Amino acid sequence: MAVTHETAVRNGLADYTVDLIDTGTASPNLGYLEFQTSGDVECATVTFANPAFGAAAGGTATANSIASDTNATGGTVAKFAVYDSDGTKLFSGSVTATATSPQGDITLSSVTVGASDTVSVSSLTYSAPA
Repeated sequence: MAVTHETAVRNGLADYTVDLIDTGTASPNLGYLEFQTSGDVECATVTFANPAFGAAAGGTATANSIASDTNATGGTVAKFAVYDSDGTKLFSGSVTATATSPQGDITLSSVTVGASDTVSVSSLTYSAPA
């Protein structure tokens, strides 16, 4: 039998994880999400608000506003990583294009980012395991 978490525990796990984004001592104290190539090269970076996420419900926390990267480095996005303001990596995952199956942890309209493109994230959630 697999271990399962009740909703209150899932909410606590999600809140703990996303609250780490708001830590760090660098000013301004804003965490960020970096889109990367398969070789860990940054393609674009978007910045979270502080607080980065609202309180979790049903084990899922929803991000507050995320500032766009209006001057992306460019490249082919394969994955992402989330960091606090000091650059401490907190969690990471896969990225795919919307039309790709199976879907990645984050889906973008296109994984091809041109140099100086604007990259934005319209919505983002973090879900703790059930």
